[in-house]
Amino acid sequence: MSKLLAAVSFAAACLIAVVSAHAATTEDRVKALESQVESLKKELAAAKSSGSIPADRLAEIERQIGLLSQELEKTRIGEASVEQPPTSQYGLGPAASKVYKKAQGVSVGGYGEAIYQNFEARGDDALPSGESDRADLQRLVLYFGYKWNDRWLLNSEIEYEHATTGEGDEEKGEVSVEFANLEYHLRTEAIFRAGLVLIPVGLINEMHEPTVFLGARRPDVEQRILPSTWREMGAGVFGDAGPVSYRAYVVNGLNAAGFESGDIRESRQGGSNALAEDLAVTGRADWNAAPGLTLGASFFTGKSGQGLTDTAGATIDAKTMIYEGHATWQWRGVDARALYARTHIEDVARINDALGFAGADSIGERQAGWYAQAGFDVLTLCSDTEQSLIPFVRYEAFDTQQGVPSGFVRDGANDVQVKTIGLSWKPITHVVVKADYQDFDNRAGSGVDQWNVLLGFIF
Repeated sequence: MSKLLAAVSFAAACLIAVVSAHAATTEDRVKALESQVESLKKELAAAKSSGSIPADRLAEIERQIGLLSQELEKTRIGEASVEQPPTSQYGLGPAASKVYKKAQGVSVGGYGEAIYQNFEARGDDALPSGESDRADLQRLVLYFGYKWNDRWLLNSEIEYEHATTGEGDEEKGEVSVEFANLEYHLRTEAIFRAGLVLIPVGLINEMHEPTVFLGARRPDVEQRILPSTWREMGAGVFGDAGPVSYRAYVVNGLNAAGFESGDIRESRQGGSNALAEDLAVTGRADWNAAPGLTLGASFFTGKSGQGLTDTAGATIDAKTMIYEGHATWQWRGVDARALYARTHIEDVARINDALGFAGADSIGERQAGWYAQAGFDVLTLCSDTEQSLIPFVRYEAFDTQQGVPSGFVRDGANDVQVKTIGLSWKPITHVVVKADYQDFDNRAGSGVDQWNVLLGFIF
């Protein structure tokens, strides 16, 4: 029996060394260790049933099983701690999708962007631009998720903007909850979500991590026509059905008191004591038409008055309709996308009256914009590498006052074209350095061009 114990000890030691040093993959090591532990447990059970082996010798076999079990646990933990390639799920960015990859428990992710912007001293009209060059830790974002089981999970995003939140002259930034959702996963085709939800419009609002789009700055169309980043309180359902993914929510409406001539960004309520006198419906569908090719559309519609009244005391409905269509193509180094968006707002003359807007300050009854962008990863031509180097071009055109009520006039500064040419370099998939030049033109002739350099990362 002493020879048996010696053989068992020697075999266990050899197995640990051999598996650790020579197994082809972590999965192989786990399987090999599991097999050996199971084999030793069977031998131990047989020895105990025979009743002829001394207790100290049984203890030695148990000790060897313990050693192998510890090695097995270490191997499993090591496998779980290996950083996996970032991938997106359910329309969210790679870092925001971390919780979906967890079997159970806490997930932590995030992203950050630091940008330098250099503005021309004079605008297209040869007048001083009034702009100062800026360097800014634009945002640092943390994702916290928790998965209770295969059905229930929490996902959230907390954003720190401009490096600080201070008082008086130091008041520069803010801390905001970008989204906070409880989800119930009934099945892949039907997942329920409630909380502070990202409005599923456009290409940037849900997928705004710096590694997933080209350009140091987010496209202006998706900030001025579609007010990204945009979130509201609500609930709904989303999922994947074959090649089609969809999202549909009921949310609180916009607040017309925040409408302006230049955009509707200030009408977003962001879950902060949001007025919910008026509700809205928003939805999206995307079709994976071919490998790398996605075609989709989205909308947002509902009243935005939230109790606003005109000078006669009558309630203003301010029905607001936003819709867009988009396409993306990522294939063999090609990275291309296009988007068209349009907004229609009712009762604008009455809103102008209630808010005291006159002349060229009118809110746009109709707002529209589009952009097209194309880039190519030149390193796909060279070798098999994790790095990417993508030169790209983008053209945008938008007008936040495409239509105004009778008695008001359009401001040419809101009819804008932007030409962007730049370069995006990823030394690894989690880190990006971007540099580009933007030529701004508008109908008033007052555009100010700029250079941008951005360092971004996800984790």
